[in-house]
Amino acid sequence: MSQRSLADWLAYLEQLHPSAIDMGLERSRQVAQRMGLVQLAPLTITVTGTNGKGSTCAFIAALLEQQGLRVGVYSSPHLLRYNERVQIAGKEASDELLCEAFAAVEAARGDISLTYFEMGTLAAFWLFKRQQLDAVVLEVGLGGRLDAVNLLDADIALVTSIGVDHSDWLGDTRESVSFEKAGIYRAGKPALCGDANPPQPLLDHVAELEAPFFLRGRDYDLRINERDWAWRGVDGQGAALELIDLPLLDLPMENAALALQAYALTGLAWQPRQIERALSGTRVTGRLDRRVIHWQGKPLTLLLDVGHNPHAAEYLARRLAAKPVVGKRSAVFALLADKDLAGVVSPLLAHIAHWAVAPLPTSRTRPAAELAEYLVANAAPVAVFDDVRCALEAQCAKASAGDEILLFGSFYCVAEALEWLAGHAIGVGQDGFAG
Repeated sequence: MSQRSLADWLAYLEQLHPSAIDMGLERSRQVAQRMGLVQLAPLTITVTGTNGKGSTCAFIAALLEQQGLRVGVYSSPHLLRYNERVQIAGKEASDELLCEAFAAVEAARGDISLTYFEMGTLAAFWLFKRQQLDAVVLEVGLGGRLDAVNLLDADIALVTSIGVDHSDWLGDTRESVSFEKAGIYRAGKPALCGDANPPQPLLDHVAELEAPFFLRGRDYDLRINERDWAWRGVDGQGAALELIDLPLLDLPMENAALALQAYALTGLAWQPRQIERALSGTRVTGRLDRRVIHWQGKPLTLLLDVGHNPHAAEYLARRLAAKPVVGKRSAVFALLADKDLAGVVSPLLAHIAHWAVAPLPTSRTRPAAELAEYLVANAAPVAVFDDVRCALEAQCAKASAGDEILLFGSFYCVAEALEWLAGHAIGVGQDGFAG
Protein backbone atom coordinates (compact mmCIF):
# COMPACT_ATOMS: atom_id res chain seq x y z
CA MET A 1 0.00 0.00 0.00
CA SER A 2 1.21 3.48 -0.77
CA GLN A 3 2.76 5.49 2.05
CA ARG A 4 1.62 8.76 0.50
CA SER A 5 -1.07 10.74 2.28
CA LEU A 6 -4.13 11.87 0.34
CA ALA A 7 -2.69 15.40 0.18
CA ASP A 8 0.54 13.94 -1.22
CA TRP A 9 -1.37 12.01 -3.88
CA LEU A 10 -3.39 15.04 -4.94
CA ALA A 11 -0.26 17.18 -5.24
CA TYR A 12 1.33 14.41 -7.33
CA LEU A 13 -1.72 14.16 -9.58
CA GLU A 14 -1.66 17.89 -10.28
CA GLN A 15 1.78 17.69 -11.89
CA LEU A 16 1.44 14.29 -13.54
CA HIS A 17 0.16 15.49 -16.93
CA PRO A 18 1.24 18.61 -18.85
CA SER A 19 -2.37 19.79 -19.29
CA ALA A 20 -5.11 20.08 -16.68
CA ILE A 21 -7.66 19.16 -19.36
CA ASP A 22 -6.76 16.84 -22.24
CA MET A 23 -9.92 15.62 -23.91
CA GLY A 24 -9.91 12.04 -25.21
CA LEU A 25 -10.53 8.51 -23.99
CA GLU A 26 -7.65 6.49 -25.43
CA ARG A 27 -5.17 6.93 -22.56
CA SER A 28 -7.64 6.25 -19.77
CA ARG A 29 -9.25 3.42 -21.75
CA GLN A 30 -5.95 1.57 -21.95
CA VAL A 31 -5.47 1.82 -18.19
CA ALA A 32 -9.09 0.85 -17.48
CA GLN A 33 -8.68 -2.28 -19.60
CA ARG A 34 -5.52 -3.22 -17.71
CA MET A 35 -7.46 -2.86 -14.45
CA GLY A 36 -10.52 -4.76 -15.64
CA LEU A 37 -12.79 -1.73 -15.20
CA VAL A 38 -15.49 -2.67 -17.68
CA GLN A 39 -18.59 -3.03 -15.51
CA LEU A 40 -18.69 -1.78 -11.93
CA ALA A 41 -22.22 -2.75 -10.89
CA PRO A 42 -25.39 -4.29 -12.35
CA LEU A 43 -26.79 -0.79 -13.02
CA THR A 44 -24.80 2.16 -14.38
CA ILE A 45 -26.42 5.59 -14.73
CA THR A 46 -24.45 8.43 -16.31
CA VAL A 47 -25.46 12.10 -16.05
CA THR A 48 -24.20 15.10 -18.00
CA GLY A 49 -25.55 18.59 -18.73
CA THR A 50 -24.61 22.24 -18.55
CA ASN A 51 -26.30 22.60 -15.15
CA GLY A 52 -28.07 20.33 -12.71
CA LYS A 53 -25.78 17.30 -12.86
CA GLY A 54 -24.97 17.21 -9.16
CA SER A 55 -28.52 17.50 -7.88
CA THR A 56 -29.83 15.03 -10.48
CA CYS A 57 -27.23 12.49 -9.37
CA ALA A 58 -28.17 13.11 -5.74
CA PHE A 59 -31.87 12.59 -6.46
CA ILE A 60 -31.22 9.36 -8.37
CA ALA A 61 -28.97 8.00 -5.62
CA ALA A 62 -31.59 8.83 -2.97
CA LEU A 63 -34.32 7.06 -4.95
CA LEU A 64 -32.19 3.95 -5.40
CA GLU A 65 -31.02 3.90 -1.78
CA GLN A 66 -34.63 4.22 -0.63
CA GLN A 67 -35.15 0.78 -2.18
CA GLY A 68 -32.28 -0.68 -0.19
CA LEU A 69 -29.70 -0.61 -2.99
CA ARG A 70 -26.02 -0.10 -2.26
CA VAL A 71 -25.03 2.83 -4.47
CA GLY A 72 -21.76 4.47 -5.49
CA VAL A 73 -21.81 8.12 -6.62
CA TYR A 74 -18.97 9.87 -8.45
CA SER A 75 -19.18 13.66 -8.84
CA SER A 76 -16.97 16.71 -9.32
CA PRO A 77 -15.65 19.16 -8.44
CA HIS A 78 -15.45 19.05 -4.66
CA LEU A 79 -15.95 22.01 -2.35
CA LEU A 80 -13.81 21.35 0.72
CA ARG A 81 -12.51 17.76 0.58
CA TYR A 82 -11.58 15.56 -2.35
CA ASN A 83 -13.43 12.74 -0.56
CA GLU A 84 -16.71 14.43 -1.52
CA ARG A 85 -16.21 13.17 -5.07
CA VAL A 86 -16.52 9.48 -4.19
CA GLN A 87 -19.48 8.31 -2.14
CA ILE A 88 -20.13 4.70 -1.24
CA ALA A 89 -23.48 3.79 0.32
CA GLY A 90 -24.10 7.40 1.29
CA LYS A 91 -20.67 8.03 2.85
CA GLU A 92 -17.59 9.77 1.52
CA ALA A 93 -14.66 7.50 0.72
CA SER A 94 -11.97 7.60 3.39
CA ASP A 95 -8.46 8.93 2.83
CA GLU A 96 -7.14 5.38 3.20
CA LEU A 97 -9.42 3.99 0.49
CA LEU A 98 -8.62 6.82 -1.90
CA CYS A 99 -4.89 6.41 -1.38
CA GLU A 100 -5.20 2.69 -2.05
CA ALA A 101 -7.14 3.42 -5.23
CA PHE A 102 -4.64 5.99 -6.50
CA ALA A 103 -1.83 3.49 -5.87
CA ALA A 104 -3.69 0.87 -7.91
CA VAL A 105 -4.11 3.26 -10.86
CA GLU A 106 -0.49 4.38 -10.60
CA ALA A 107 0.70 0.77 -10.74
CA ALA A 108 -1.49 0.02 -13.76
CA ARG A 109 -0.80 3.10 -15.88
CA GLY A 110 2.88 2.40 -16.51
CA ASP A 111 4.18 5.10 -18.84
CA ILE A 112 0.70 6.35 -19.82
CA SER A 113 0.23 9.97 -18.77
CA LEU A 114 -3.13 10.74 -17.15
CA THR A 115 -4.71 14.03 -16.08
CA TYR A 116 -5.82 14.76 -12.51
CA PHE A 117 -9.42 14.05 -13.47
CA GLU A 118 -8.60 10.84 -15.35
CA MET A 119 -6.61 9.48 -12.41
CA GLY A 120 -9.43 10.38 -10.04
CA THR A 121 -12.07 8.81 -12.27
CA LEU A 122 -10.19 5.53 -12.64
CA ALA A 123 -9.53 5.48 -8.89
CA ALA A 124 -13.25 5.89 -8.21
CA PHE A 125 -14.08 3.14 -10.69
CA TRP A 126 -11.57 0.80 -9.02
CA LEU A 127 -13.07 1.48 -5.60
CA PHE A 128 -16.63 0.99 -6.83
CA LYS A 129 -15.79 -2.35 -8.42
CA ARG A 130 -14.43 -3.65 -5.10
CA GLN A 131 -17.44 -2.51 -3.06
CA GLN A 132 -20.07 -4.97 -4.37
CA LEU A 133 -22.47 -2.20 -5.34
CA ASP A 134 -25.93 -2.58 -6.82
CA ALA A 135 -25.68 0.62 -8.84
CA VAL A 136 -23.29 3.45 -9.71
CA VAL A 137 -24.36 7.00 -10.55
CA LEU A 138 -21.67 8.87 -12.47
CA GLU A 139 -21.49 12.62 -13.07
CA VAL A 140 -19.61 13.65 -16.21
CA GLY A 141 -16.86 16.17 -15.54
CA LEU A 142 -16.79 18.04 -18.85
CA GLY A 143 -18.89 17.53 -21.97
CA GLY A 144 -19.62 13.83 -22.33
CA ARG A 145 -18.30 12.20 -25.46
CA LEU A 146 -14.61 12.54 -24.55
CA ASP A 147 -14.91 12.63 -20.76
CA ALA A 148 -13.25 9.81 -18.80
CA VAL A 149 -16.57 8.89 -17.18
CA ASN A 150 -17.79 7.91 -20.64
CA LEU A 151 -15.45 4.91 -20.61
CA LEU A 152 -18.31 2.95 -19.10
CA ASP A 153 -21.43 1.99 -21.03
CA ALA A 154 -24.44 3.47 -19.29
CA ASP A 155 -27.61 1.45 -18.84
CA ILE A 156 -29.46 4.75 -18.55
CA ALA A 157 -27.95 8.06 -19.71
CA LEU A 158 -29.25 11.53 -18.85
CA VAL A 159 -28.60 15.00 -20.28
CA THR A 160 -29.96 17.55 -17.80
CA SER A 161 -29.73 20.82 -19.74
CA ILE A 162 -27.92 22.28 -22.73
CA GLY A 163 -26.32 25.71 -22.60
CA VAL A 164 -23.05 27.29 -23.70
CA ASP A 165 -20.25 26.83 -21.19
CA HIS A 166 -16.63 25.60 -21.43
CA SER A 167 -16.67 26.86 -25.02
CA ASP A 168 -12.92 26.29 -25.46
CA TRP A 169 -13.59 22.54 -25.35
CA LEU A 170 -17.26 22.14 -26.27
CA GLY A 171 -17.78 24.87 -28.85
CA ASP A 172 -19.71 28.11 -28.58
CA THR A 173 -23.16 26.99 -29.77
CA ARG A 174 -25.87 24.85 -28.19
CA GLU A 175 -25.58 22.58 -31.23
CA SER A 176 -21.92 21.80 -30.61
CA VAL A 177 -22.51 21.36 -26.88
CA SER A 178 -25.44 19.01 -27.48
CA PHE A 179 -23.32 16.83 -29.78
CA GLU A 180 -20.69 16.40 -27.08
CA LYS A 181 -23.22 15.65 -24.37
CA ALA A 182 -25.15 13.16 -26.50
CA GLY A 183 -21.95 11.11 -26.61
CA ILE A 184 -22.92 9.42 -23.33
CA TYR A 185 -25.95 7.76 -24.96
CA ARG A 186 -25.66 4.09 -25.95
CA ALA A 187 -27.30 2.06 -28.69
CA GLY A 188 -30.58 0.56 -27.59
CA LYS A 189 -30.32 1.97 -24.04
CA PRO A 190 -32.67 4.58 -22.52
CA ALA A 191 -31.58 8.13 -23.35
CA LEU A 192 -33.16 10.96 -21.33
CA CYS A 193 -33.09 14.71 -21.90
CA GLY A 194 -34.24 17.33 -19.40
CA ASP A 195 -33.96 20.13 -21.97
CA ALA A 196 -37.41 20.50 -23.53
CA ASN A 197 -35.93 21.90 -26.74
CA PRO A 198 -32.71 20.00 -27.48
CA PRO A 199 -30.68 20.98 -30.55
CA GLN A 200 -30.84 18.80 -33.64
CA PRO A 201 -27.41 17.11 -33.23
CA LEU A 202 -28.61 15.44 -30.03
CA LEU A 203 -31.83 14.27 -31.70
CA ASP A 204 -29.89 12.98 -34.70
CA HIS A 205 -27.53 11.00 -32.48
CA VAL A 206 -30.40 9.39 -30.58
CA ALA A 207 -31.96 8.37 -33.88
CA GLU A 208 -28.69 6.87 -35.12
CA LEU A 209 -28.36 4.82 -31.94
CA GLU A 210 -32.00 3.70 -32.07
CA ALA A 211 -32.10 4.45 -28.36
CA PRO A 212 -35.41 4.71 -26.49
CA PHE A 213 -35.71 8.46 -25.99
CA PHE A 214 -37.48 10.21 -23.10
CA LEU A 215 -37.87 13.97 -23.52
CA ARG A 216 -39.14 16.48 -21.01
CA GLY A 217 -42.43 18.00 -22.13
CA ARG A 218 -43.23 15.02 -24.31
CA ASP A 219 -42.61 11.77 -22.43
CA TYR A 220 -42.41 13.17 -18.93
CA ASP A 221 -43.06 16.57 -17.36
CA LEU A 222 -43.70 18.42 -14.12
CA ARG A 223 -46.12 21.09 -12.94
CA ILE A 224 -45.11 23.42 -10.10
CA ASN A 225 -47.87 25.04 -8.09
CA GLU A 226 -47.71 27.57 -5.29
CA ARG A 227 -47.71 24.93 -2.53
CA ASP A 228 -46.80 21.65 -4.21
CA TRP A 229 -45.77 20.05 -7.50
CA ALA A 230 -46.80 17.12 -9.66
CA TRP A 231 -45.03 14.75 -12.06
CA ARG A 232 -46.06 12.53 -14.92
CA GLY A 233 -44.00 10.06 -16.91
CA VAL A 234 -43.82 6.50 -18.19
CA ASP A 235 -42.25 3.24 -17.10
CA GLY A 236 -40.06 1.00 -19.22
CA GLN A 237 -43.09 -0.55 -20.92
CA GLY A 238 -44.62 2.81 -21.77
CA ALA A 239 -47.33 2.69 -19.11
CA ALA A 240 -48.29 6.07 -17.65
CA LEU A 241 -47.15 7.01 -14.14
CA GLU A 242 -48.11 10.01 -12.04
CA LEU A 243 -47.26 11.62 -8.72
CA ILE A 244 -49.31 14.50 -7.29
CA ASP A 245 -49.23 16.74 -4.22
CA LEU A 246 -45.46 16.43 -3.85
CA PRO A 247 -43.92 18.89 -1.37
CA LEU A 248 -41.85 21.67 -2.88
CA LEU A 249 -38.12 20.96 -2.83
CA ASP A 250 -35.03 22.97 -1.93
CA LEU A 251 -33.25 21.77 -5.07
CA PRO A 252 -34.47 22.30 -8.65
CA MET A 253 -37.62 20.27 -9.19
CA GLU A 254 -36.80 20.05 -12.90
CA ASN A 255 -33.85 17.88 -11.92
CA ALA A 256 -35.99 15.83 -9.56
CA ALA A 257 -38.43 15.24 -12.43
CA LEU A 258 -35.62 13.98 -14.66
CA ALA A 259 -34.35 11.71 -11.89
CA LEU A 260 -37.88 10.35 -11.42
CA GLN A 261 -38.10 9.42 -15.09
CA ALA A 262 -34.77 7.62 -14.85
CA TYR A 263 -35.93 5.78 -11.76
CA ALA A 264 -39.18 4.80 -13.50
CA LEU A 265 -37.11 2.96 -16.13
CA THR A 266 -35.18 0.82 -13.63
CA GLY A 267 -38.09 -1.52 -12.95
CA LEU A 268 -37.78 -0.96 -9.20
CA ALA A 269 -40.86 -0.70 -6.98
CA TRP A 270 -43.01 2.37 -7.58
CA GLN A 271 -44.02 3.42 -4.06
CA PRO A 272 -45.18 7.05 -3.99
CA ARG A 273 -44.61 7.72 -0.29
CA GLN A 274 -41.11 6.27 -0.34
CA ILE A 275 -40.32 8.24 -3.48
CA GLU A 276 -41.58 11.42 -1.83
CA ARG A 277 -39.38 10.81 1.23
CA ALA A 278 -36.32 10.21 -0.93
CA LEU A 279 -36.79 13.43 -2.88
CA SER A 280 -37.63 15.58 0.13
CA GLY A 281 -34.57 14.37 2.02
CA THR A 282 -32.08 15.15 -0.76
CA ARG A 283 -29.59 17.94 -0.10
CA VAL A 284 -26.55 19.09 -2.07
CA THR A 285 -24.12 21.45 -0.38
CA GLY A 286 -23.74 24.69 -2.31
CA ARG A 287 -26.81 24.32 -4.51
CA LEU A 288 -29.60 26.67 -3.37
CA ASP A 289 -28.10 26.03 0.05
CA ARG A 290 -29.85 28.36 2.49
CA ARG A 291 -28.48 28.84 5.99
CA VAL A 292 -29.62 30.96 8.90
CA ILE A 293 -26.78 32.43 10.99
CA HIS A 294 -26.56 34.68 14.01
CA TRP A 295 -23.96 37.40 13.43
CA GLN A 296 -23.25 39.99 16.10
CA GLY A 297 -26.65 39.42 17.67
CA LYS A 298 -28.71 39.58 14.48
CA PRO A 299 -30.25 36.74 12.46
CA LEU A 300 -29.16 36.70 8.81
CA THR A 301 -29.72 34.29 5.95
CA LEU A 302 -26.92 33.08 3.69
CA LEU A 303 -27.84 31.55 0.35
CA LEU A 304 -24.94 29.62 -1.21
CA ASP A 305 -25.10 28.68 -4.88
CA VAL A 306 -22.31 27.45 -7.14
CA GLY A 307 -24.05 28.77 -10.28
CA HIS A 308 -21.44 30.20 -12.67
CA ASN A 309 -23.01 30.44 -16.13
CA PRO A 310 -25.98 32.32 -17.65
CA HIS A 311 -28.33 29.32 -17.55
CA ALA A 312 -27.69 28.85 -13.81
CA ALA A 313 -28.01 32.59 -13.14
CA GLU A 314 -31.36 32.77 -14.89
CA TYR A 315 -32.65 29.86 -12.85
CA LEU A 316 -31.36 31.42 -9.63
CA ALA A 317 -33.08 34.71 -10.50
CA ARG A 318 -36.40 32.92 -10.94
CA ARG A 319 -36.04 31.27 -7.54
CA LEU A 320 -35.17 34.59 -5.89
CA ALA A 321 -38.19 36.25 -7.49
CA ALA A 322 -40.40 33.50 -6.11
CA LYS A 323 -39.12 34.01 -2.57
CA PRO A 324 -38.89 37.70 -1.60
CA VAL A 325 -37.03 38.59 1.59
CA VAL A 326 -38.35 40.61 4.52
CA GLY A 327 -35.33 42.93 4.45
CA LYS A 328 -32.76 43.48 1.71
CA ARG A 329 -30.83 41.01 -0.39
CA SER A 330 -27.12 41.66 -0.98
CA ALA A 331 -24.52 39.57 -2.79
CA VAL A 332 -20.96 38.32 -2.51
CA PHE A 333 -19.79 37.55 -6.02
CA ALA A 334 -16.64 36.19 -7.65
CA LEU A 335 -16.10 34.61 -11.07
CA LEU A 336 -13.53 32.72 -13.11
CA ALA A 337 -11.97 34.55 -16.05
CA ASP A 338 -13.43 32.26 -18.72
CA LYS A 339 -17.05 32.74 -17.63
CA ASP A 340 -19.64 35.03 -19.21
CA LEU A 341 -19.71 38.03 -16.85
CA ALA A 342 -22.66 39.80 -18.45
CA GLY A 343 -24.63 36.57 -18.81
CA VAL A 344 -24.14 35.67 -15.14
CA VAL A 345 -24.77 39.11 -13.62
CA SER A 346 -27.57 40.52 -15.78
CA PRO A 347 -30.38 38.18 -14.64
CA LEU A 348 -29.66 39.02 -10.99
CA LEU A 349 -29.26 42.81 -11.11
CA ALA A 350 -32.89 43.49 -10.23
CA HIS A 351 -32.75 41.21 -7.18
CA ILE A 352 -29.61 42.53 -5.44
CA ALA A 353 -29.49 45.79 -3.47
CA HIS A 354 -25.72 45.84 -2.94
CA TRP A 355 -22.79 43.84 -4.32
CA ALA A 356 -19.45 42.89 -2.78
CA VAL A 357 -16.91 41.49 -5.24
CA ALA A 358 -13.57 39.79 -4.69
CA PRO A 359 -11.00 37.65 -6.49
CA LEU A 360 -11.01 33.87 -6.18
CA PRO A 361 -8.08 31.96 -4.68
CA THR A 362 -6.89 30.71 -8.08
CA SER A 363 -4.85 32.10 -10.96
CA ARG A 364 -7.93 31.59 -13.15
CA THR A 365 -9.91 34.29 -11.35
CA ARG A 366 -11.38 37.32 -13.06
CA PRO A 367 -10.03 40.47 -11.36
CA ALA A 368 -12.45 42.00 -8.88
CA ALA A 369 -11.91 45.37 -10.53
CA GLU A 370 -13.43 44.02 -13.75
CA LEU A 371 -16.46 42.73 -11.86
CA ALA A 372 -16.89 46.11 -10.19
CA GLU A 373 -16.49 47.97 -13.46
CA TYR A 374 -19.31 46.01 -15.05
CA LEU A 375 -21.60 46.50 -12.05
CA VAL A 376 -20.90 50.24 -11.88
CA ALA A 377 -21.70 50.50 -15.60
CA ASN A 378 -25.06 48.92 -14.79
CA ALA A 379 -25.76 51.32 -11.90
CA ALA A 380 -25.35 48.60 -9.26
CA PRO A 381 -23.87 49.62 -5.87
CA VAL A 382 -20.64 47.67 -5.36
CA ALA A 383 -17.62 47.44 -3.10
CA VAL A 384 -14.35 45.63 -3.85
CA PHE A 385 -12.55 43.38 -1.33
CA ASP A 386 -9.30 41.46 -1.21
CA ASP A 387 -10.95 38.07 -0.84
CA VAL A 388 -14.32 36.37 -0.49
CA ARG A 389 -14.12 36.10 3.29
CA CYS A 390 -13.55 39.83 3.72
CA ALA A 391 -16.45 40.51 1.36
CA LEU A 392 -18.73 38.20 3.31
CA GLU A 393 -17.83 39.70 6.67
CA ALA A 394 -18.42 43.20 5.31
CA GLN A 395 -21.87 42.23 3.99
CA CYS A 396 -22.74 40.62 7.32
CA ALA A 397 -21.65 43.72 9.23
CA LYS A 398 -23.68 45.95 6.92
CA ALA A 399 -26.82 43.80 6.93
CA SER A 400 -29.79 44.23 9.21
CA ALA A 401 -31.76 41.47 10.93
CA GLY A 402 -33.81 39.57 8.37
CA ASP A 403 -31.56 40.43 5.42
CA GLU A 404 -30.29 37.77 3.02
CA ILE A 405 -26.79 37.49 1.56
CA LEU A 406 -26.34 35.56 -1.67
CA LEU A 407 -22.91 34.01 -2.35
CA PHE A 408 -22.51 32.77 -5.90
CA GLY A 409 -20.43 32.69 -9.07
CA SER A 410 -18.08 29.76 -8.50
CA PHE A 411 -17.39 26.59 -6.56
CA TYR A 412 -14.38 28.47 -5.19
CA CYS A 413 -16.63 31.21 -3.85
CA VAL A 414 -18.93 28.79 -2.03
CA ALA A 415 -15.96 26.83 -0.68
CA GLU A 416 -14.52 30.01 0.82
CA ALA A 417 -17.86 30.75 2.47
CA LEU A 418 -18.14 27.23 3.88
CA GLU A 419 -14.66 27.45 5.36
CA TRP A 420 -15.54 30.83 6.86
CA LEU A 421 -18.67 29.37 8.42
CA ALA A 422 -16.73 26.43 9.82
CA GLY A 423 -14.14 28.74 11.33
CA HIS A 424 -16.63 30.93 13.20
CA ALA A 425 -18.46 29.79 16.30
CA ILE A 426 -21.69 31.38 15.17
CA GLY A 427 -25.08 29.77 15.17
CA VAL A 428 -25.61 28.12 11.82
CA GLY A 429 -28.66 26.16 10.76
CA GLN A 430 -29.87 24.95 7.39
CA ASP A 431 -33.25 26.20 6.26
CA GLY A 432 -35.10 25.01 3.21
CA PHE A 433 -35.36 27.10 0.08
CA ALA A 434 -38.63 25.66 -1.16
CA GLY A 435 -40.81 28.06 -3.05
